[in-house]
Amino acid sequence: MHPKGDSVHGEVGYKALSEIPFSVDVVDCFVNSQLVGSVVDEAITIGAKAVWLQLDVIDEAAIARAQAAGLLTVMDKCPAIEYRARA
Repeated sequence: MHPKGDSVHGEVGYKALSEIPFSVDVVDCFVNSQLVGSVVDEAITIGAKAVWLQLDVIDEAAIARAQAAGLLTVMDKCPAIEYRARA
């Protein structure tokens, strides 16, 4: 999801999570902490299975809403760093 909805590497871009025409497993949030709550709320609305808030993206209330809705959650972590730590 990106506000411009541009294509990237031949893949369709969407301006909102609600525009995605298929189910979403994980919403990886690359926005600042002040904006992430609305992204998490969209993830809940579309029935995503999980939300991942990137390193330094922190919103305890948004994570609590996601958990209450049954989503798996990760906050303040980078997938690349986590992967390397386990390899």
